Amino acid sequence: MKQSRHHEQTPYQEHPFAEYVRILGKGKKGSRPLTQDEAYRAFSMILNDEVLPVQLGAFLMLMRVKEETPEELAGFVSAARNSFPVVNDVTVDLDWSSYAGKRRQLPWFILSALLLASNGIKVFMHGASGHSAGRLYTEHMLTFLGLEPAHSIAEASLQLQQQSFSYLSLAHFCPKLDEIIELRPILGLRSPVHTLVRLLNPFNADYSIQGIFHPSYRAVHQHAAALLKQPHMAVLKGEGGETERNPDMDCLVQSVHLGELSDETWPMLFTRRHIKPEQLNPEDLAKLWQGVLTDDYAEASVIGTAAIALKLLAKADTQQQAHELATEMWQCRDKQSLSK
Repeated sequence: MKQSRHHEQTPYQEHPFAEYVRILGKGKKGSRPLTQDEAYRAFSMILNDEVLPVQLGAFLMLMRVKEETPEELAGFVSAARNSFPVVNDVTVDLDWSSYAGKRRQLPWFILSALLLASNGIKVFMHGASGHSAGRLYTEHMLTFLGLEPAHSIAEASLQLQQQSFSYLSLAHFCPKLDEIIELRPILGLRSPVHTLVRLLNPFNADYSIQGIFHPSYRAVHQHAAALLKQPHMAVLKGEGGETERNPDMDCLVQSVHLGELSDETWPMLFTRRHIKPEQLNPEDLAKLWQGVLTDDYAEASVIGTAAIALKLLAKADTQQQAHELATEMWQCRDKQSLSK
């Protein structure tokens, strides 16, 4: 007698990754977040090319709808860091992520990082470019400052020794993650990868700083950094999603220092908001540094962002001291050191 279709066994064995898709997608009552270990195992499979494209798309979008928990983010970051050699033989003072790109304002934060570097603070910046149309990405802006991005970890190490600053694209140290970021125009949405890359810290710096766009992600980054045992980390809602203080607004900075979480608000630096420029001219980055251009918003952004980094780095005890130190650094900068 022929067996009914209801009892027929499927000839296909379930794919090992299906478990993680099911955990996330089993309806409102049946689904749940991944544990940190599950997130680590799931993302390790992704990075090892052990998942099918349809599974990757489903996983990324299910995560996007529910948003990452700190445990999931920590698991993803741990898997990613295990997929490339973390560098411990080069001392980096500050890890600075740059993945959002700028649309409304120029990336003044680049000058903040270079200001720190010109005062002997080794700043390593990493990012990706081109995944969102109409944005200015750090990698392309360096040319206007007479700087070249690194093309490998080894080259970044050399640049850090020579000029205390280096920018390296994600494509050169974790190409698989870069591939997934480039799916944004196809999927139409950002994915968890846009979040986790900010926490990669390839040189294992004791201090790291990150910018986010959506305020809810501040606490997720903060708690994930604590789970990852990052010694010192600060995250802020930056202008355009980059690590850049908007001087026209109060700025909440959420930090981790040796396992202790803290929140601190930096007050706005102007009483009236500035009108955003009609067009962005990357040449203005060098002009501001050289003193050729006068722009009170831009200067306040550069100094204000540097001040947050200086307090994170324990170069100053209070906001006022940090701001005064950043201002002094800006006033004493070598205006001829950056040129196209």
